Amino acid sequence: MTHALDLGRTTRAKSASTFRRGFMPAELKRPHPIRRMAILRAHPQVKALMGRDRWTFVICAAVVLGQVGMAGWMGHLGFGRWWAALIAAWCIGAFANHAMFVVIHDGTHNLVFKNVVLNKLTVILADLPNTVPTGMGFRCYHVKHHSHLGDYDFDADLPSRWEADLVGNKWYMKAGWLFFFALFQLTRLERLKGTVPMRNRWTVYNAAAVIAFDLAILWFCGANGLFYLFFSFWFSVGLHPLGARWIQEHFTLDPEQETFDYYGPLNLVALNIGYHNEHHDFPDIPWRRLPMLRRAAPEFYDTLKAHPSWFALWLTFLFDKRYTLYSRVDRSPSTIGEAARA
Repeated sequence: MTHALDLGRTTRAKSASTFRRGFMPAELKRPHPIRRMAILRAHPQVKALMGRDRWTFVICAAVVLGQVGMAGWMGHLGFGRWWAALIAAWCIGAFANHAMFVVIHDGTHNLVFKNVVLNKLTVILADLPNTVPTGMGFRCYHVKHHSHLGDYDFDADLPSRWEADLVGNKWYMKAGWLFFFALFQLTRLERLKGTVPMRNRWTVYNAAAVIAFDLAILWFCGANGLFYLFFSFWFSVGLHPLGARWIQEHFTLDPEQETFDYYGPLNLVALNIGYHNEHHDFPDIPWRRLPMLRRAAPEFYDTLKAHPSWFALWLTFLFDKRYTLYSRVDRSPSTIGEAARA
């Protein structure tokens, strides 16, 4: 396994003073279905890792209760101690809410229960501490991220072109992008094709549950409790070392590898979301068993580049001008066609 942060070995990267206006075109097929078939041929025993993991629900319930307890504590301090809530949200709450996003992720793949409705209810439960309804909306477009990875017209994980042009390669613009990451993601949905309609009864249930939860927190815990939960959500997906997770997964300086892993200790509190190649290869394996997959098929993963540190990657993304929002592979026909004409 090599470190993706060893940027000196990336011979294809442009000079630090150059801002590349365009994604990296790739006519290659998505690597994950190909590697999945190869692993199944070489190690058919990994089929036993597929299935559901009800412990995910237990962890979800415990974290939600813990966040309610933290909100109660912050509310007891009063809104005059808003700064204490902000510090607690950065140091504690962000990790809790980030873990709930992983539960939402596994619930979206129906990896908690066999029953689809129970998975959807788990998603809504995990979404409560976010104070903003996100879970069922995520479920509407995430499956396309797997089936159309790196396709501008279908993959919401790929930044919009106007977004990439706006941010450029200045560190303060990239920091602002991370801070407002949740809002930027919302703006991408209008460009997507073939996604499940966002306006359905489950998104309504999700929104109603989150709004009711917010009102209950405001009533019983006060404004500072709700303030703590909101910024736990905001930091968990934004300008925080945990935000490097979004960079780690598919940002690259080498178009020959578009998905990266992180195997560091933060996986303990991030529910193994760093095992991203493994997840894309086997989206039917729940998060607790992804390390078992890697151990079962080391020859397929040890040769891939991986990031040793989210914090180091966070700083690298901000201050290395070679990293921009265009540091992504795009296999959509329009991008490949533009590259061919160039």
